[in-house]
Parts: sequence; C-alpha cells; structure tokens
Amino acid sequence: MAGAIVAGRIDHLHQHFSGSRRTARLDRSRPIEQWTAQQLGVHPAIHGTDEPDTDGVFVLPGYVEREHDHRLRAHLLDTARGEQAVLVLVRGVSCSGKTRTALEAVRTCLPRWNLVFPKTAEGLLALLEVGGPAPRTVLWLNEAQNHLRGTAGEEAAAALQSRLEKPGPIVVLGMLWPEYYRGFTTTPRPGGVTNDDEHAEHRNARGLLAQAVLVDVPASFTSEALKDPLLNRDPSLAAAVRSSTGGRILQTLAAGPQLVDHYQQATEPHGPYGHAVITAAMDARRLGHASPLPAALLEAAAPGYLTERQRADADPDTWFAHALAYAREKIKAVTAALEPVADPDGMGPAPGLFHLNDYLDHHARTTRRYALPPASFWTAVRDHAAGAPDLDAVAQQAMWRLRFRIAADLYQRAADAGDPMALQALGKRYEEVGDAAGAERFWQRAADAGFVEALLEMTARYREAGDLAGAEGFARRLADAGMPSALTEWGQVHWAYGDVEAAERLFQYAADARDREALSLLMLLREESGDTAGALLLAQRAADAGDRSLLRELAIHRDTPWSAVSAEPLWQQIADAGDPSALVRLGWLRKQAGDTVGAERLWQLAADAGDLEALSELGRQRGQTDVMSVVDRARRFGLEADGSLAAPW
Repeated sequence: MAGAIVAGRIDHLHQHFSGSRRTARLDRSRPIEQWTAQQLGVHPAIHGTDEPDTDGVFVLPGYVEREHDHRLRAHLLDTARGEQAVLVLVRGVSCSGKTRTALEAVRTCLPRWNLVFPKTAEGLLALLEVGGPAPRTVLWLNEAQNHLRGTAGEEAAAALQSRLEKPGPIVVLGMLWPEYYRGFTTTPRPGGVTNDDEHAEHRNARGLLAQAVLVDVPASFTSEALKDPLLNRDPSLAAAVRSSTGGRILQTLAAGPQLVDHYQQATEPHGPYGHAVITAAMDARRLGHASPLPAALLEAAAPGYLTERQRADADPDTWFAHALAYAREKIKAVTAALEPVADPDGMGPAPGLFHLNDYLDHHARTTRRYALPPASFWTAVRDHAAGAPDLDAVAQQAMWRLRFRIAADLYQRAADAGDPMALQALGKRYEEVGDAAGAERFWQRAADAGFVEALLEMTARYREAGDLAGAEGFARRLADAGMPSALTEWGQVHWAYGDVEAAERLFQYAADARDREALSLLMLLREESGDTAGALLLAQRAADAGDRSLLRELAIHRDTPWSAVSAEPLWQQIADAGDPSALVRLGWLRKQAGDTVGAERLWQLAADAGDLEALSELGRQRGQTDVMSVVDRARRFGLEADGSLAAPW
C-alpha cells in the first residue's frame, strides 16, 4: 500500500515539477519487462552473419553466465526478501559486460518489480526530491559517474544516501568503471585543488559509494567459461570468439560495431586517409601477411585506396601521421583499428609496427573477400614486407588472382633473400611458361638450400633424363634431409634394372637412416642373392632390438617350394618367442612331411595358447564327432564359437 501511495504521489508531482527550481524531466518507473536492453544502455553486439539485411539491427546475443553473475543475483534475491534499500555497484572496465550483467540479473531475480532510469544527475535529484523511488523498484544508474559529477551530482549523492536510510525493498543498481570509482572514493590531499569538477572532493559521492555492495565484472572470459557450448551456437558469440584473443570476447561484441562504423564512416579531414591505411592493413592480413605490419608498407600502399582529389589535397609531410592517428584512435576506450606491437626486446611498443584489430580482420575477410587491391598494395608488399614467409603467402594469393607478374616479383624478392620456397615457386612458374632451363636453375638453387620439394623435383628430373648417378646424388641429399624413403625408392629402381650392387648400397644407406622398408628390402635382396646368412643376420639383429617382424618376413620368404633354405628353424624361433601362429605353420610343415601326429601335437599347443586357426585345424583333423570339445575349448579362451567357427567342419 505504501508503495502505491508513493508511486501515485510521484505521478502527481510529475505533472507540476517543471515549474519548480529545477527543470529536469521526472523519469517514470515501469515494469522491468517493459524495458528493452537498448533502452537501458546495453551495447549492440556484432551480428555474426554476412547477411546485409542485418545491418543497423540491434543485436542482443545469448548470455553466458559466469561467477560474478551468481554473486550479483544472490545480493538481489537477499534484498527482495527484506525491507531495506540497498546500493549495488557493478564495476568493470569499458565493454566488459557490466550493463548486460545487471540487466540479466534484474530480469531473473526481480521480474515483477518496476524500474526507473534517470539519465542525469538533475533527473536523479528530481526523482529523489519527490520521495522516489517506490518500494520494489530498481533505480537504474547506468554510467553512474554521470549521476555523481558536479554540484548536482553531489546533491543527488546526498539525497540518495537519505533514501537508502528509508524502508524498501529498493535496489539502487549502478554501473561504473574502476577509474571513476577510484576518482570518487579517493580522499583528496590537504591543500589540493577542489574547486572544479575534475578535482572536487566528491564528499557525498564518497560517502554514498562507501555503502555500496561491489560486484566486479572481469574483462576476460576464463578458460572454463570459454567451454560453454553457447559460444559455438550463437552466431554473434561464435564470431567474437573467432576474432578475439585472451578471452576478451565482450570487447569484440560491444566495440566491434562502432569500430566498423569508425572505419566505414570516416570523416574529414583525416578520416579518408585513415580509412585508406586501415584498408591496406585489412588487405595485407587477409592476403597472407601474418607478421606485424610495417608502417612503411601501410604508407606506401595507402595512396592506391584514395581518389585523385584526396591525394592532391593531402599534405605530403603530415598526411600519414594524421592517418595513423585516426587508425589508432581508441573506440570505447578499449580497442583501435591498428594496435601497437610489444617490443620483443623490452618494454613499450615496437617502433613502426602495427597489428590489425582481430575483429576488423574477421570483418575484412567477409566484406572484402572478392576485392582486388590496387597496384600500390602489391608494390608496397614487395618493397616493405616483414619477411620471406609473408612475401610467399601474398605471392600465392596473387597467383590465385591471376596476377602472375606481380607474383613473380614477390617470389623474386623472397628468392633474393634466399627463401627456398620462393625459389621452388619460381621454378614452377618458369616451367609453366615453357622455360625448362630457367625452371631447373631455380629448382637447383632451392635444392642447394636443402628444400625437400626441390630435391624431389631434381631427383625425378635426373631420373627421367637417364642420369641415374645424378638422381642418386639428390636422393642421398633427401636422406640427409630426413627422407631416407627416397633412397629406398631409388634402390628399388636399381634392383628392377638389375643393378644389385647399387640397390644394396642404397638400401644400406636408407636402413642406416632407420628406414624400416629399406631394411626389409636389404634382407630380401641378400636372401635372393644367395647371402642367406647375411639375410638371417639382419633379421636376427632386428629381433634382438625388439622387432621380430623381419624374422617372420624371412620365414615366409623361405617357406616356398623353390627356397633352398628351410623355413622351419625360423618358425621354431618365432614360436619359442611366444607366437602361437608360428606353431600352426610348423604343424603344416610336419603334416606335409607326413608327420600327422607331430602336426596335431603342435596345433594342440597353439590351441592351448588360444589360437583360433589351430582350433579350426584340430576340428578338421578330429571330424564332426569332436566338434563340441573344440567349441568348449574356444569358449574357455573367450573366443566366440559361432557359426563361423563350425562352418568349415
């Protein structure tokens, strides 16, 4: 009843208040559900899609709850259950989500309450002077520094302290930057200047804020918060995650739209030149320049993005400095289009180097994906790129855009710096235009630098030309570069041509470089060349090192009618090492020799060790009458004795 009386009094005084000593408009309260996020000061977010019809639409992405949300909501629920008026201050840096945090909290915890939002200190004071706000009302003070500054702010702070002493429940919910909080709460030094807004004592504001319940909003998402699945489902949040570093996705969400507006709606006199510099940075990043961007590159590229009139009007001595200042202007005090790069050798920024804002980079990759940069851009990259990898990447992009001469110039610059990848790319370009000699010249230089792809190319070229010695030389260099398989392949070529000596030499070289296939081929080559002892020695050395697969390969090779050496000792050695499948093969060898009893004994040993093939052979030998005993044995070893086991019998 008391709340209704106060609310009625406020509505009555609202009609007459304009004639008082204050001219501030008296703000009305209304149910929380009737307030929109935009009306309460929540920043519009990036929309996260490429659809043009979403431009200009207020975007409110999904909300990810974090630890501070639970603390704030607990305070609101406690207040709602009591009869007190409470001041809660949500504190955080710009674009950290303070206002959205407060909005979600009052919607969740106080859905049936009213909310009133005075926009100025005068409006707040006018509301308080008529006895407002009524109980079960949220007094919303977004950007609370605007309500506490100056003479009116001090008066409002004093009046608000008085209101907090009266019954509620009322929640005074303010949002404030940490630096403003320090400014209001720091006690001035004796004798300090206190007669202006910047250095006022803020005595009443300091007293008011001393009563506040503080809820701090972190600037970044923790690694745990970044695991929330909503971050992948919501388009705006997903776009912010992709284009943010260090968990600072809220800054991207909130400052992104204004940052894009700052870029797109560049104003005179320096905005057009800043726009050109930012666009050059966008193109450099999206076309592969991954290193920090040199100022010299941006200065050389920017003229191509300007009109003739703009270039003519520019002051040749100062235009770039003004353009750079525009590009580095802070948006919402948190981010800029071009940001400094930390000095790798000390403190402060690295001179003359910049990093494009991550969200603008993301924006450019959608809005400029088909844009072709001007000639000045390519020249600037050629002359000022940070390093060979950047030149290679941008050259590849030029190739894809059919700018072959430009690509050749960029590759040549990288090649002059000794980059083997550029040399390889130039070789391909010369081959494409029919200059085989020129192509080989560049491939040879790349091969001399140890570039694996060039070594492969030269190996193939020499082989096709019939120069086997030359090809082998490049293959050896490939092995030295960590590709012994090239020598293995080349050894197989020599073996196919009947040059066993060369093949053995190459296999040995590759095997020494730990190529498993080369070792196997070397063993088989020695076996087929009659050096059975040498073949067995290789297999035995591998087995001693823990690899018994070569013993099996050699056993299989000898287990043929045309082999002059018996495979039985090898199978016995493998069986002795604990492989029951070798017992199965020994059983077959005994059976072929007419020793059926010995064969069945070996199969029995293998079956006892759980070998399914041995069980099958025992079943065949014993016939249908003994099927169940074999099946029972299989089950004891955990084998599934279904139709597939019984079918051969």
